Amino acid sequence: MGFSSIISRFAIYRKLLSSNPTNRSLPLLSSRLFTSHVDNNPKKVESSSLPASSAAYHVSSGGYMRGTVFWEPDRPLTIEEFHMPRPKAGEILIKTKACGVCHSDLHVIKGEIPFSSPCVIGHEITGEVVEHGPLTDRKITEKYPIGAQVVGSFIMPCGSCSFCSKGHDDLCEDFFAYNRAKGTLYDGETRLFLRNSGKPVYMYSMGGLAEYCVIPAHALCVLPKSLPYTESAILGCAVFTAYGAMRHAAEVCPGDSVAVIGIGGVGSSCLQIAKAFGASEVIAVDIQNDKLQKAKTLGATHTINAIEEDAVERVKEITGGGVDIAVEALGKPQTFLQCLQSVRDGGKAVMIGLAKAGAVGEVDINRLVRRKVKVIGSYGARARQDLPKLVKLAETGIFNLNSAVSQKYTFEEGNKAFQDLNQGRIVSRGVVEIS
Repeated sequence: MGFSSIISRFAIYRKLLSSNPTNRSLPLLSSRLFTSHVDNNPKKVESSSLPASSAAYHVSSGGYMRGTVFWEPDRPLTIEEFHMPRPKAGEILIKTKACGVCHSDLHVIKGEIPFSSPCVIGHEITGEVVEHGPLTDRKITEKYPIGAQVVGSFIMPCGSCSFCSKGHDDLCEDFFAYNRAKGTLYDGETRLFLRNSGKPVYMYSMGGLAEYCVIPAHALCVLPKSLPYTESAILGCAVFTAYGAMRHAAEVCPGDSVAVIGIGGVGSSCLQIAKAFGASEVIAVDIQNDKLQKAKTLGATHTINAIEEDAVERVKEITGGGVDIAVEALGKPQTFLQCLQSVRDGGKAVMIGLAKAGAVGEVDINRLVRRKVKVIGSYGARARQDLPKLVKLAETGIFNLNSAVSQKYTFEEGNKAFQDLNQGRIVSRGVVEIS
């Protein structure tokens, strides 16, 4: 090969990687044209504090996708068309296969927890690797090659803040400062832009209730081909949250007695994790008999209907004074108090249910002090350390994914899924199948 030919090829290569956003990425490896535009609200989007256009982003011509958008409380979710999102350094574009239906999203939809809007909801996903962001570390691209099957955690660690550097991914500063506080990724910008107007839309975690999503690589884990996309989606939040509570907050040991108050997607996962950790007594507390019946198949040794009997007194009767660990998975002041009252002296109350903004829990201060009762909050597990362990628990059958998922929905049924969740019609966990 002549020297002039080498120079020519090098020039082309430099052009592809130039700082111009329209040239810095290689061509998108997979894109589709969708035409099922449902509704939009350009005026609402224009109120966003994000950049008014997608000019700073490379948008592949002809590449579009659909995403489910929350606009404001009491307004139905809509399916909108977006320019294909593009990952930046350290990020990966995923073709989404499934997304779980979680109460955290429902809190946002109902306006109970403030979040930037409009936004694409959904934070519990599985999918296939489609593209790596430019300048992404070689170790990441080798770990997650194009076509790899992956599961993503809803807490997306930056990997470099003070907490992440200590291994405490669940307390990642950037995740809370940028995503939960502003609805963006960690450069302060979204990856989502409406097709018709180019206006930006925020992201709840990765904005997973969409046909494609961008997620920081540190939040991913390879999903074995032996595990199904649909059921495995819950590993990223329901199971992830339960594992964090049981492993890091509660520190469940073999022989411990455990009570779980609120047997939804997260609470039912807590039952399986407690059983896997060797708890001797696992008590499920709820007000729906169908959920309590299901709990018996997930590891509960006892069930209590809190409407039919005094839950705290029944827990004490079963255990002879209270459980070693009580977990509150609903986020209500009443169940917060029940959780505290259900633990024995020296026991631990673990709070994992998100509440309506401003909700306050009641605490008996004297008992807390005199009897050394411990109260601790837990938001989730640690993605880089724990997500591979959860995958292994599912792969070996220790955690039964099939039993944990009770309802499946199509992508177009997103509204129905959250209506069912709001009305208590999902027994354990619902999952939206996207492709």
